[in-house]
Amino acid sequence: MTGLLAATMSTTSTAAERFVAAHREFAANGGQHDPTWLRELRGGAIARFGELGFPTTRQEDWRFTNVGPLAELVFERTPEVTRPVAPTALAPFVLGAAAPHGLVFVNGRFSAALSQVERFPAGVRAESLKAALRRDPAAVERHLGRVAAVGDHAFQALNTAFLDDGAFVEVAAGVTLGDPLQLLFLTTPGTTPVVTHPRSLIVMERGSRAAVVETYAALGTGRYWTNAVTEIVVGDGARLDCHRIQREGEDAFHVATTESRQGRDSTLNLHLVAFGGVLARHDLRTGLDGPGATAVLNGLYLPRNRQHVDHHTVIDHRAPHCESHEYFNGVLDGHARSVFNGRIIVRPGAQRTDSKQTNSNMLLSAEARADSQPQLEIYADDVKCTHGSTTGPLDERHVFYLRSRGLDPAAARQLLTYGFSREILERMEVGPLRDQLDALVRERVWG
Repeated sequence: MTGLLAATMSTTSTAAERFVAAHREFAANGGQHDPTWLRELRGGAIARFGELGFPTTRQEDWRFTNVGPLAELVFERTPEVTRPVAPTALAPFVLGAAAPHGLVFVNGRFSAALSQVERFPAGVRAESLKAALRRDPAAVERHLGRVAAVGDHAFQALNTAFLDDGAFVEVAAGVTLGDPLQLLFLTTPGTTPVVTHPRSLIVMERGSRAAVVETYAALGTGRYWTNAVTEIVVGDGARLDCHRIQREGEDAFHVATTESRQGRDSTLNLHLVAFGGVLARHDLRTGLDGPGATAVLNGLYLPRNRQHVDHHTVIDHRAPHCESHEYFNGVLDGHARSVFNGRIIVRPGAQRTDSKQTNSNMLLSAEARADSQPQLEIYADDVKCTHGSTTGPLDERHVFYLRSRGLDPAAARQLLTYGFSREILERMEVGPLRDQLDALVRERVWG
């Protein structure tokens, strides 16, 4: 074992021990009145995290992403907000009047003062997870920790161990939520590094419809870590358009898991955009459990400077006659680095599967780097599956064409970069969000 590797393993081991110790304090100071099943869920999760520890680059799923810098820092749980957050501070992140429904969390805790929860139609429940656990623990127990089981996922285990608050959304059978629901998670960084573990559970009952927008951002600058988990259940014939916008601070760490299960003839459109963070990792796993289910994963990431963005996706076809379509575009500048690992599994018996996967990366700098690993695992013989990946600079032929129409070289490159990003945004049906993201992309491209 080399000295560097030994030092890295020692650092990650020490960091894991710190969190195990912090959990003992967390369990002693709060949660004594929580249901027994929840306390057991947390206890099992911290035990599993203690066994797994922080991942290292020796593990296949992490060989391109080094979390050593994350393990070196000593993180504290975010404190209660002592000074109220002004509603005007939310303006850059909320969707405005077009999204009248919204839950706001500050430093991992629900803020009733900043949220808009009084106008939900009958059949829609949207509240803090802590409140749902207090009022109707059985409704939460049916799914919490069952969709996103801990398994071998260390950060998922850590989130579950410190599970305290987050969002609970439940749409009853046959109900349509006409306006998008926004879940806004804000961190107020301080002088010392802090960590939050937000947990969201979204349950769509049979035949229901809804659009949800998750946004992660910061109020201020500083070093912090968001370790988030979202569990999604899409019942038979239901449709969920879920949008996840990562706008963390430049010095932030963001590690997340989104895991879903789909019933017969259900539809899940999962849109993801990543702008921020010095290191961002997102694991997405969706299981198509019912015949006729459809999943669309539509992602855009725009790292710059020395940002590192990693997406690991798994689409698991477990039933026949299902479709999945995956599109991820990346725009990298400066010394940025991206990782895309897309795995499609077609189980035995999942006949007539139709699955497509595409990952395209545009490198705006000679120092930028993109690692792409599309994977297919097919155990059925009547399927239609394709995957593809491209990585490279702008096509000079396209630049030349725009220059021949009167654009200068810089403008031509900017327009092509914008168009490449816009491909992903065009698939989003929530107009106010699409416009908001379009403005952010324009700012990133044109400066």
